[in-house]
Amino acid sequence: MEQSEQNVAAQTETTTELPKPAALQDTQRADAAVSSTTGTSVFESKNVSIYYGSFRAVTDVSLTIYENEITAFIGPSGCGKTTVLRTLNRMNDLIPGARVEGDVHYRGASLYGPGVSPISVRRRIGMVFQKPNPFPKSIYDNVAYGPRINGIRNKGKLDEIVEKSLRGAALWDEVKDRLNKSGLGLSGGQAQRLCIARTLAVEPDVVLMDEPCSALDPIATGAIEDLMHEIKSQYTIVIVTHNMQQATRVSDRTAFYSVLRDEKSDTRTGVLVEYGRTTQIFEDPHDNRTQAYVTGRMG
Repeated sequence: MEQSEQNVAAQTETTTELPKPAALQDTQRADAAVSSTTGTSVFESKNVSIYYGSFRAVTDVSLTIYENEITAFIGPSGCGKTTVLRTLNRMNDLIPGARVEGDVHYRGASLYGPGVSPISVRRRIGMVFQKPNPFPKSIYDNVAYGPRINGIRNKGKLDEIVEKSLRGAALWDEVKDRLNKSGLGLSGGQAQRLCIARTLAVEPDVVLMDEPCSALDPIATGAIEDLMHEIKSQYTIVIVTHNMQQATRVSDRTAFYSVLRDEKSDTRTGVLVEYGRTTQIFEDPHDNRTQAYVTGRMG
């Protein structure tokens, strides 16, 4: 639900600071990207279990997500892909009764440590949702919304951010002559790219995408996939997708999740089965469950 700019701006930040966003690390970050052969860790999840009340939705997830890569989460419905994704920017905090056990670190700092503001986390780690959700505002105001609640009021600076963000989302040429028109009037693919531009406008370090193409046609899907390739040199991207072909097209690494079923209680708990380079997961999976899923023998 959209909060007013005044309410969001008035939220009190705590004193604990997250590590500096990679997008602001300039030459140090660029040098590291060139010289590193193993990749720089952005997220470290260790023995993470996620609960909704007494129900354990996901159990014992451990994985590392690397800088300037696209990581795909795949698996059948109910396996916890989106639930794990939402731990990376504390979106599960918004669900009553949800809690996380285990460690989730962002650039070496605990995301769930004392004094860490979820609002600060979400400024660094943006999210694009399954269904495009433009605000009922103009295209310009959709993109300027985040910078404004972060205190930017200068019209020239906002103009610069809006143009840069729309260009970054490959949308500027399509909307530059109608910035004052409602964002609700865009096509599905354009609306999703507007939501990506809105995310980029606050200069995040990471972009999380929860099935961003599931409601789009093949042409719009191709545009979003091309965009992901274009921006991964600046951002770290994690995408949840049901489309295995999409995972092979866009991702550097893939995490396959499955479901543990408790026949007595008739409950399903998500589990991380296998994680590795995308080519390895799809061409030489180490677990029989992974092989069954990627070859279509298990849904």
